[in-house]
Amino acid sequence: MKKIIVAFFLAASAVASLSYQAWAHHAFSAEFDANAPVTLRGKVTRVEWINPHAWIHLAAVQEDGETEAWMVEGGTPNTLLRAGINKNSLPIGSEIVVRGYQSKDRACAPACKANGRDLAFEDGRKVFMGSSGTGAPKDGSDPRAR
Repeated sequence: MKKIIVAFFLAASAVASLSYQAWAHHAFSAEFDANAPVTLRGKVTRVEWINPHAWIHLAAVQEDGETEAWMVEGGTPNTLLRAGINKNSLPIGSEIVVRGYQSKDRACAPACKANGRDLAFEDGRKVFMGSSGTGAPKDGSDPRAR
């Protein structure tokens, strides 16, 4: 009986630690800053259509005309598909505008990171990128404008 109780508590501890890791990974506020909104305009350089989050890489044009490499985290591929985006929607070289929130780590090595809130295509279409995790702004607005 003692072995069963010990095994139960070990299993419960393992499950509890896994659920904490899953929550920490999916918590917007653990990695991104809701008070640091960004608007990125540039050309798509790469798309990673992977779980748990798709990544859109772009060469964002800065105010001085120089480009800066950015990695923008989106929702899961399934979430993006339901929003009308697929890997082929973002061909290399296509111009996009992404609104989102910058990473708390501002090192920008090898690229700056952001969590995408919405994406606008050249033709004017806009889609939600799925950043509604724990701590993400609920309405998608710029918190400085509230």
